[in-house]
Amino acid sequence: MSMTATASPVATLESVTKRYGETPALRNLDLTLRRGEVVALLGPNGAGKTTAVRLLLGLLAPDAGKVRVLGRDPRAAGARTRIGALLQVARVPEALTVREHLDLFRSYYPRPLAAAEVVRRAGLEGIANRRFGDLSGGQKQRALFGLAICGDPDLVFLDEPTVGMDLQSRRQLWEEIRRLAAAGKSVLLTTHYLEEADTLASRIVVIDQGRLLREGTPAEIRHGVSGRRIRCITRLAPEQLRALPSVISTHQDRDAVLIYAEHPEKVLRHLLIEDESLQGLEVSAAPLEDAFLALTAAQAA
Repeated sequence: MSMTATASPVATLESVTKRYGETPALRNLDLTLRRGEVVALLGPNGAGKTTAVRLLLGLLAPDAGKVRVLGRDPRAAGARTRIGALLQVARVPEALTVREHLDLFRSYYPRPLAAAEVVRRAGLEGIANRRFGDLSGGQKQRALFGLAICGDPDLVFLDEPTVGMDLQSRRQLWEEIRRLAAAGKSVLLTTHYLEEADTLASRIVVIDQGRLLREGTPAEIRHGVSGRRIRCITRLAPEQLRALPSVISTHQDRDAVLIYAEHPEKVLRHLLIEDESLQGLEVSAAPLEDAFLALTAAQAA
């Protein structure tokens, strides 16, 4: 990233609470976005992610706390013209062509990107003259990404941006998201693809039931919950493995076993001594998915 996390905040939720009737969606939540960051906001369905994004977009007002975007109330015109968003709830007229949509959205901004630049960056070559309703799911996502960036915004909200995309299109969009951050833009990403969050985010914020569960770099989230993972084929029984120093848990994985441990070196020493037939040994950081599931399971308990 070209910008540091010590830069002035671009957007903040400060002790924000939001209810729908008697049901709390966010509970005293703090969230900060800084220049040049990709922040992944993760949580199970109903965690409050959409509410947080709608507050930052100025589509909702908090019941308590403060929301600021680019130093302003997010509903102010000076803030709205510097924001772009790709939302799954967006409704785009299907009879217009992609190019017509781009021209319309570009007219909303004082200094938009050139249409040809948007087409190139969003990967819309060859489909710009097609009607939106005739596009495939992945093509529609690319078009919506083009609409999100056509105003050259300083702050971009991307809600499940790669849904329906093939692998090549997904990787191309990842590169564009990295370029946004490198250019000093701030990106708030929500996704159910945890590999996507792990790959793109400089910081991850995990929420559930409207509360902050954990915040940190992807490595900090993984290490703070799951330690490291050992995969091996061993004759030792699960109860013997769980009795080894620093072991958190074990899980069967086909013919191998997964061992999660705070200090894998200690576990490895015991494995090598106690099982001469040990094979297929691999040591890696625990996947982000495991950390996410552990966090949300603990919250549910």
